[in-house]
Amino acid sequence: MSWAPEIRWGIATFIDDEGGFTSVAVALALLVSLCLVFAVAQVQWVAARSGDVQVVADACALSGTRAVRAFSVVAQVSDACVLSLGLCATLVCGAGLITALVPGMGNAGLSLVERGRSMFESRGQFAASAAHGLQSLERTLPALIATNAWATADAYRGRIAYRGTALAYPQESGSSYDLAEDVDADDLADQVAQAAELSNKAAQDKQARDTALERGWHADCLDDPSCLYSRADALASLPVDKNPHFAHPDGWNFGVALNRARAYYRARLSQESPASSSVEEQVNSACRLAFFEYAAQATAQGTYQEHPDGTKTIDLPELPHDRASMQQTSLYTQVRWPVTQEGSTRYIHGYTSCPKAQGNAQSLAAVSEVDSGTCISCPVCNMGPQALGRTASASTNISNGFEHYWRTIVEASKDFEEADKRYQQSQGELKELAQSQSSLYEQVLQQLAVPRPKLCPPGAWGCVGVAISGSTQIPVGLTSGFAGEGELPAGCAIAGATLAPDPQTAQNNVLSRFFDSLTQGEEGGVAGVIQGVTSLWGELLCGYGDAYGTVGDTANKLFDGLDAVGAGGAASWLKSKMSEMVATLGFEPADLRLRKPVLYATQDVFDKDGSGDGARVRSVLQQLPAEGSAADLIRAFGHIAQDWIGEQEITLGTLEIPGLPLSIPIKVRLGELLSSP
Repeated sequence: MSWAPEIRWGIATFIDDEGGFTSVAVALALLVSLCLVFAVAQVQWVAARSGDVQVVADACALSGTRAVRAFSVVAQVSDACVLSLGLCATLVCGAGLITALVPGMGNAGLSLVERGRSMFESRGQFAASAAHGLQSLERTLPALIATNAWATADAYRGRIAYRGTALAYPQESGSSYDLAEDVDADDLADQVAQAAELSNKAAQDKQARDTALERGWHADCLDDPSCLYSRADALASLPVDKNPHFAHPDGWNFGVALNRARAYYRARLSQESPASSSVEEQVNSACRLAFFEYAAQATAQGTYQEHPDGTKTIDLPELPHDRASMQQTSLYTQVRWPVTQEGSTRYIHGYTSCPKAQGNAQSLAAVSEVDSGTCISCPVCNMGPQALGRTASASTNISNGFEHYWRTIVEASKDFEEADKRYQQSQGELKELAQSQSSLYEQVLQQLAVPRPKLCPPGAWGCVGVAISGSTQIPVGLTSGFAGEGELPAGCAIAGATLAPDPQTAQNNVLSRFFDSLTQGEEGGVAGVIQGVTSLWGELLCGYGDAYGTVGDTANKLFDGLDAVGAGGAASWLKSKMSEMVATLGFEPADLRLRKPVLYATQDVFDKDGSGDGARVRSVLQQLPAEGSAADLIRAFGHIAQDWIGEQEITLGTLEIPGLPLSIPIKVRLGELLSSP
């Protein structure tokens, strides 16, 4: 048991006789605690600084992806301008085609088509320059991505030096640009020239037709000093339903006058009686009765018909207005007049109780027999061709006679029918031309309905950010006699990022702001030309993301507005056909949701590119220069920077604003492209 005191003596160094800790134990515990505190602080600092390199790598990946987003916005706005300009030009040409078919609007249609052609030319020029500029800009995108990420990593430089960049996946472009597709509208212009010539001829025929119609209405309903309506009311007391009045040519036609004349002569025929017992009045009444009977039969055989194809059949009877014209009618040859034999002479009388009718009654005769010599006029009643001719002349050749205005209406109806036939023939020719125009128009629409450009620029699948942190000494404050000096070794990290659509930006705010920026400098803005081409282009540009609905709605709105210029007949048919074609053909809509950079699994980016081994990343990490400018970085990666990479801005093309005397260069500022948020 000799060892027991030795053990007791060792414990006593830390525990006294009363069981408490000795001063040695307390001092030793404090020493160990201080060593642990400083050691943990160093570990915590090292762990925190080691994680910072991952933050830098994340920032580099996101920064590179922002450059891709900025490029995509530029490309999308360019494509929207090209597509909307083409659609606007097509709709303007379509409006020109329709307008040219409207009688009298041929020159206006030509003007619209010429404006549409100039818009096609502007579209082609801008499309060619924009396609070239975008392809050139796209070739430098890997360098822009790398330098943007380099600048981001450099911004984190502090106590620890960071170097970083971003790699684009894919590295090479997979985009297809169809912006420079030309649209041929020359055939449309030729067709419009033909349509303008035909429509101008149709306008002349329509004017002649309308003038004849108004002349007929004037004689029927407008007192000057009287008219058919007034004379029918005064002479026959026709009821309102048989004697309607039209205050305006609209709604009136020659059938109205024909029905009025039928009712008038039936009424006069039933009402006719001698006003006195005098021989002259008895003969005049007999002549009037014969005339009314003839007129009632003639008007009953008259014709006015409107056919479904728009043509009309008009046949208003001409009534005799003097002896010569009476001799061309059945009045001259109608056997109805009494004849007496006085010796060897046969007398024709106006009525049976004529004072001279004392001889033997003979068979009835016609007044034509007076001219042939088989009868002679009664010397008392003077019945003969002259008496019947005088009856027709009395009411025709004076301004208060019913027949005076009827004769004017008949002449106007003949002019109307002849002009209407010419007009309908012109409309038929315009319809044939419209069918040909619709085929050409459909070809133009098909040229515009090609698939939109497919963007797959470098970085479309994502960007991989790489970052390296330099070695650094542990801060002096964390080193003392309790913990030795140390060094944080160099570290590296990688991160992936890609572009994800932002649902909150489904509306095309970018294009709306772009359109506003183009037009805000013009006096009155778009409101000043709200009915013009500028507004039309604005609707199509801002509707780029929903092309199916917007183009059809805009086309219908534009074409329906042509009703104000009288788009009927062939023009109406072509308008319906064009609206149907626009709705049926459809245009590929674009997804205009803004893309925002988001962190993405690095391996997924590799997998899309097919380079899952990360060899390219390791190579880049080895080539990252310790110091230097962005140009040094580009050279280190082997990218060939274009001559204009150092310029402040690049002009993609010059955009001519439809409807406004403005030509605006579309420029890309590289500084903003690299620093876009």
